[in-house]
Amino acid sequence: MRKITTFIAIAAISFISVGCDRFLDIQPEGKIIPTTAEDYRKVLTSAYSKYPVHKSLTALRTDEVNIDENGMDFISYREIAMWKDSNNDPSSTEFPWVGFYSVNFYLNQIINEGSKTMKDSSEKNQILAEAYALRAYLYFDMVNLYGIPYNSATASTDKGVPISLEIDIEQVLKPSSVQEVYNQVHADIRKAEELMVEQKQVAGVNYRFSKTALMAFQARTALYEGDWNKAVSYADQVLAVKSDLVNLNTTNTVPNHFASPESIMALDNTWDNSIKNLCFVSSDLLAAYNTTADKRFGIYFEKNGSKYKVIKGGSSDFRVSFRTAEQYFIKSEALLKLNKLDEAKETLLKVLKNRYTPDGYASVQNTISSMDAGAFLNFIMDERYREFALEGQRWFDLRRANQKKISHLISGKEYILQQNDVRYTIEYPMSAKRNNPNL
Repeated sequence: MRKITTFIAIAAISFISVGCDRFLDIQPEGKIIPTTAEDYRKVLTSAYSKYPVHKSLTALRTDEVNIDENGMDFISYREIAMWKDSNNDPSSTEFPWVGFYSVNFYLNQIINEGSKTMKDSSEKNQILAEAYALRAYLYFDMVNLYGIPYNSATASTDKGVPISLEIDIEQVLKPSSVQEVYNQVHADIRKAEELMVEQKQVAGVNYRFSKTALMAFQARTALYEGDWNKAVSYADQVLAVKSDLVNLNTTNTVPNHFASPESIMALDNTWDNSIKNLCFVSSDLLAAYNTTADKRFGIYFEKNGSKYKVIKGGSSDFRVSFRTAEQYFIKSEALLKLNKLDEAKETLLKVLKNRYTPDGYASVQNTISSMDAGAFLNFIMDERYREFALEGQRWFDLRRANQKKISHLISGKEYILQQNDVRYTIEYPMSAKRNNPNL
């Protein structure tokens, strides 16, 4: 049995490059070993900066976009849009694996070594809190890429991802269950809660975790787990601190801008520029909007010949991990699941009043007033489709909801993801499986 997990070895080797990475050479002759809070803040900043850009890739698997076959990077991304995860063309882009474990290595270094060497201070507590929070976020993202969607009845046996909490590169890593991964996520969140100092992060450094971002993360986690009471509780705690919504009737500020009043945490590059340039908005997504009444349409998309391009992302200005609108959506869905239909409708309407023209909003109010629970749940998911277009949420919403049938036409051939297709769970990348027989 191999004693060295190759993706950890590769991650370690990558740490001897330049800048902040010079801190973490595992053979530190001539290198700097971090000891102070200032040192470890640099290590943590490097971990944030290297967080994988994976949510753009998930968009290619959804019903949000169609790939442009004349695009420069078509060959690199076409197989993702075909839902082809094995026997790939060598030129095909893979979903990140080593990237996640590289960041994980940084975080383990901070948690395991920084906790011993940094002097006690509020700064030390904040750094450790962010490291725990980011590690929790990392495993949450990984298990929702590579693990079966959370189901309390089967999570203890469903295959998740390997958990690595040490900086020992000779550890043998095998996949943990989905439940074990979620347990680790919650354990790290609890540690982060105990240590977190900052209530909010100011624009410019709001890629970092804060108390508010941590609560927003907990609300999302509870939603994915179907823990409706906790989802409402955490969403309420976030909204008690930050409830701002962008009114698109009075401003053209895109809600997912890092400096938007809605921004809680702006880490993820959810719509990478190379993929943005390769894609057009799908006919399904275009048809989901009332183009005259829905103010989002005009600030999310623009006409390009006979098609539409996405304009709400593609640069670091549009990084988004959590924003306030999501908390209203989480609360509304959870209230509905708790059989509080009227409260659920009232909660969602607070967002929609800021998204539709006055006449459009009046029409929406009238439409949902007569909806029963089933119809309103469908409406919530449709509104999530519109609200969070190309923000990295659609693939995960499809996974946890109806896992609908999706069709993509590529090079004149139709490719189909069937309803409840096993490919709604992404396979471990081929490179990872080649390098680690335990996968």
